[in-house]
Amino acid sequence: MAKKTVVYFTLLGVLIFGSAAEAGFLDGILDKLRTKEDNGQTSEESFRPGFLKPLSYGKSIGDIASGLKEALTVGITEAVSKVSVMDGYYSNDRIRIPMPDQLSKVKSLLGKFGQEHLVTQFERSMNHAAEAAAPMARDIFFTSIREMTFDDARRILNGDDTEGTDYLKDKTYSKIYDKFQPVVSSTMDKTFVTRNFKQMVNNFKTLPFVSEMVQPVELDEFVTGKALDGLFVMVGDEERKIREDPGARVTTLLQDVFGKK
Repeated sequence: MAKKTVVYFTLLGVLIFGSAAEAGFLDGILDKLRTKEDNGQTSEESFRPGFLKPLSYGKSIGDIASGLKEALTVGITEAVSKVSVMDGYYSNDRIRIPMPDQLSKVKSLLGKFGQEHLVTQFERSMNHAAEAAAPMARDIFFTSIREMTFDDARRILNGDDTEGTDYLKDKTYSKIYDKFQPVVSSTMDKTFVTRNFKQMVNNFKTLPFVSEMVQPVELDEFVTGKALDGLFVMVGDEERKIREDPGARVTTLLQDVFGKK
């Protein structure tokens, strides 16, 4: 029994001190990975498992920050270009601006009277207003990218496939909204169909049993919000594409930082 006890404690000691030694060894590795060297070695963030695939090894945080800025710049340029052309919003099912829910009963009533074309024209006018406003976002986006810090870059690096887009949305949404709304408002005011539709809605409100179908809606605010939502969807698509698709890395810096395959 005494021998068994000695053997037991001997094995236990081996396990305890062996585990401690192994832990110290691993801690040493992690300490090396955490250390950011001036000679171009990257920090621990660059070794995050989820990012080993898209990013090249051996890149400094400065290289990575430059690559992320370039990726967002390219993504923004592509996204704005796609949505600012004629029917850039309207022809895209994912970002098309629909009739506001508050006017759904009006839409249904117009359909019953064979006036679907009025709804179509009105929806296109809303989308055209968004297309006219879209280029206003470009400079605001670029300013936010220039102001990105290394800490921002680390956070984007360790986030999901649209973390950069989320960063831009957090930094720029209200500024872009303020730029978009006057353009949306003026564009919609110039649109004959929209003016007529607004007048028609006002006329509906004066009719018995129909006025209750019309719920109040601020069209300019509705369109502005939907325009921004659609724009960020497109920016996110472009960011994801650059991270995942080598063919979308159209500059040398993107190919270098995100890796050639």
